Amino acid sequence: MRIILSAVLALSAAAATAGPISFSNGWQEQRLSLFSSNDYSFGQNLGLVSDGSVSIAWSRVARMDWEASGAAWSWTVDQSVPATDLSQKGGDDRNISLYFVFVPESIAPSLEGANIRSLLGNDDVRIMQYAWGGNHARGQVIQSPYGPRGQGVTIALRQAGTGSHSESVDLAADYARAFGGEKGALVGLAVSGDSDDTDTVIRAVIGNLSLR
Repeated sequence: MRIILSAVLALSAAAATAGPISFSNGWQEQRLSLFSSNDYSFGQNLGLVSDGSVSIAWSRVARMDWEASGAAWSWTVDQSVPATDLSQKGGDDRNISLYFVFVPESIAPSLEGANIRSLLGNDDVRIMQYAWGGNHARGQVIQSPYGPRGQGVTIALRQAGTGSHSESVDLAADYARAFGGEKGALVGLAVSGDSDDTDTVIRAVIGNLSLR
């Protein structure tokens, strides 16, 4: 996964709206290496193929949806990485992750147009990613091995393997478990596939994404 925690902070100026969210507009890929990139298919759903590679697709959340406290989506994995330890830096491949990026409400307006350089040094940014991969118990909160401790966590939802599932999460409750306190403003979303450490192949799709 390398610098994925840092790169996910680069949010676009395009908006994702509440209710059913299309992946056809406002989503862009952020490469983490000049020589490594996933293949994304943008449309009603987001499809990804990761062949020994890693990157993210990201979008900004519209200001009217900053207070969203829950989310739901469906996802399918047709080809899976092996189970890994998601707490291990450089060995934490996972099939697909959905990221939620939060900042305190008081500073959200000032960061609305911020780029990665201005956000990387901001201690107030918090990132939760829900992951399909690893071999952890559902709901386990795992500190990210990347970036400053306490800035990012992984919440395990599905162990490595194939299949199709629907998810519904309480962002506010999970934020309180992960970081303590209230979640602040939800300013960004991102999706990633990560197969570079195990040099394997992922084929996955995420869709029916909504905020509430």
